[in-house]
Amino acid sequence: MSDHVLDRLYAVIDSRKGADPESSYTAKLFSRGAKKIAEKVGEEAVETVIEGVAGEPAALTAESADLLYHLLVLWSAKGVTPDDVWQELARREGMSGIEEKARRTT
Repeated sequence: MSDHVLDRLYAVIDSRKGADPESSYTAKLFSRGAKKIAEKVGEEAVETVIEGVAGEPAALTAESADLLYHLLVLWSAKGVTPDDVWQELARREGMSGIEEKARRTT
């Protein structure tokens, strides 16, 4: 595991699988299943967008942190690791967004 805060946070999140939902918010999310976690990611994404359009930088920062946390919970619930995502980002490095999107559609 790297020293990156997202990797460390993921490790903590992943360790909460099977924990008591009464004592851990993360465990409570896991107990509700991936669909509910994904819905929560959507809610946090909307809140992040709202703050990105109309909010102050501090509010955007806080909502971004919430979004990243819930996204990491979803990754863990679905068996995706940060390293999986980092590798995908590395694969796309140096490629234009237009080119990358065109490759996905073919």
